[in-house]
Amino acid sequence: MITLASDFGAPYPAAMKGVLLRRTDARLVDIGHDFPRQDVRAAAFWLREVLPYFPPAVHLVVVDPGVGTDRDALVVRAGDHALVGPDNGVLLPAARRLAGGDPDRLEAYAVDEPRLEPVEPAGDGGTTVSATALSGSDGPASATFHGRDVFAPAAAAVHDADLDALGDREWLAPTAFDSDLELPTAEPEDGQAIGEVLVVDGFGNAITNVPGSYLEGREQITANGEPVPVAETFAAVPAGKRLATVGSHGYVELDVNRGRGDEAFGLAAGDRVVLKSVTDTDD
Repeated sequence: MITLASDFGAPYPAAMKGVLLRRTDARLVDIGHDFPRQDVRAAAFWLREVLPYFPPAVHLVVVDPGVGTDRDALVVRAGDHALVGPDNGVLLPAARRLAGGDPDRLEAYAVDEPRLEPVEPAGDGGTTVSATALSGSDGPASATFHGRDVFAPAAAAVHDADLDALGDREWLAPTAFDSDLELPTAEPEDGQAIGEVLVVDGFGNAITNVPGSYLEGREQITANGEPVPVAETFAAVPAGKRLATVGSHGYVELDVNRGRGDEAFGLAAGDRVVLKSVTDTDD
C-alpha cells in the first residue's frame, strides 16, 4: 500500500491520488491531511506514533514549508518500509522507529527530479503553464506543488521497485540527511520534570514530552504551579475538570474531561511545562 500524509486539507491530496492511481495499483490509505500547517515537528511526532502500526508500505509525506527551494526530495528506506518526502526532518523520527533504532537499517536517497516521468494532466492540450516554462530549466511542473509533481511520482516508482535495489534506480542517488529532527526529551529528576508541549491534538489534549512513568505512584501533581489530579481515564474526574494522564503514546498529557486541556492550562505546542510532585512544590 501507499499511505498519504500532508498538511494540505482539501482538495490537493486528490491530485496526488490521481497521479498514484494512474501509475500504480497500490492500495491508498490516508494517514491524514489536517496536520498543523507547515508544522514539521508536529507531523514528525504523529508519523512516528502512527506508521509503526502499518504493515510494510510506502509512506508519502508532504509537510514542506520549503517547497520550491533547493532542499532535496528524499526516499528513505527504513527496514521493510520506504518513506518519500522533503529533506526537512519530517521523515526521520518515524524512519528511525521503523528501522528499530538501527542506523544500519536506514538508507537515504535524493530524488533526481528531472529524471522522473513528468506529470501530464489528461486532456490538457498543452495549456498548462509550468514552472519549467517560466524558469526555462528542467524540473517539476509546479514550484509550489511538489506533492503532485515530485513526491507522488516518486512514491509510485518506489512502490513498483525492489527495496533491496533502490540504489540501482537511475533517478535516485545515495545521500546523507541535510536536515535532522530529534524530538526533545525530558528526564524527571528530584521529584520534578521539566519538559514542553510536543503537540496539541484535535481534542485539545496537551501532549508533553515527559515520560508517563513520571506519574506512577502519584495521585496529584502541579503543572506550572497549578494542582491537578493524576487519573488513568478521563472519566475518573467530573466533566469539565482538569487531569494529568498518560496518553496512548506513553507521554504525560494535560487534559480536560470533555473539554480542551490547552485552553484550561493555557498551553500551546512548544510551551515549557514544569511538573512537580505535590510534596516538592516549593521553588
